[in-house]
Amino acid sequence: MSTTQTIQTTTPATDTDTVPSASPASPWTPGFDPAKAEAFMGRLVETLNGAALALMTSVGHRTGLFETLAVLPPATPAQIATEAALDERYVREWLGAMATGGVVAYDPATDHYALPPEHAHYLTRAGGPDNLAVAAQFIGVLGGVEDRVVTCFHEGGGVPYEAYPRFHEVMAEESGQTVVSALVDVILPLAPGLTERLAAGIDVLDVGCGSGRALNLLARTFPRSRFTGYDLSAEAIASATSEAARNGTTNVRFEARDTTWLEEFDRYDLVTAFDAIHDQARPDLVLGGIAAALKPGGTFLMQDIRAHSHVHDNADHPLGPYLYTISCMHCMTVSLAQGGMGLGAVWGRETAERMLGEAGFEGVVVHEPAHDPVNYIYVATRG
Repeated sequence: MSTTQTIQTTTPATDTDTVPSASPASPWTPGFDPAKAEAFMGRLVETLNGAALALMTSVGHRTGLFETLAVLPPATPAQIATEAALDERYVREWLGAMATGGVVAYDPATDHYALPPEHAHYLTRAGGPDNLAVAAQFIGVLGGVEDRVVTCFHEGGGVPYEAYPRFHEVMAEESGQTVVSALVDVILPLAPGLTERLAAGIDVLDVGCGSGRALNLLARTFPRSRFTGYDLSAEAIASATSEAARNGTTNVRFEARDTTWLEEFDRYDLVTAFDAIHDQARPDLVLGGIAAALKPGGTFLMQDIRAHSHVHDNADHPLGPYLYTISCMHCMTVSLAQGGMGLGAVWGRETAERMLGEAGFEGVVVHEPAHDPVNYIYVATRG
């Protein structure tokens, strides 16, 4: 595998170096505005509180505390802990964070806590795709590799997949919300005639299948079709295979392999890739391999991040900082760990469409599904 590196050089500063003068319209205009500084300090305080709440939201999701609060009337920490089968002292401290953060309502006269139903919708599994507590888990997962990523800032390179012990577990849960729950009724119909072809029986490959929830669902739904899933992670493949075995699904198989060099030709009627292409070491080669693996006229269905390819175009993105952080702490660095391009999660629609065209796809149509504000669905045809 060839690797292209861009080397930037800088000239050491001297005592006579000064900051270049700026025009009045430049954001680098000299001068200190105390009001602006104070406003920014306030924003940083909000950021610290928000980060802390994200971590506590993950804890609440993993321990089932949100589900417990959603069905309980206003209750004391002891009552909540008993109902959730958790330690009361930890529950009380967690409730302190939730109450001061405005997530949980608190009545000091009775020491009762309650989760408003409007909040429960976005914090419990009953909320389906709206459950943001699932995404909050990434904060803790990514924090666990901070030291290694900081080392990469100094030395280059990347952090490999195996350094993220819960990543595939969290991704599988998020995929269950954004992909699996909408796959049959919303995503597949975006490709005209695809549902009917699957029902009749076709050959399907899922690249970067992860824990296989999407492919296992397709295999159960369309028993006449034949499904194959590839993923670099042996742990994820083991999970996918186990699920298929538990369900007695015989028309699906999974294999741990690097899809950089797919080397399969005119074999599949449909190839899917859900939130996987931008993580690859060489996404250009993967896309080219997918095009070659499709039969002429075959369909490629790709889910990937809903963003643009340039920072200024993402300035108003409601999840801009979150997406760039996920990219820096995982998507980009796992690619670089393989000597790859480090494309990153925010490769953007413009780059994606260009690379699809260079890979040999035609008629690329980009959809913005209403159920998933974080991702595009690309539907392309092999030329």
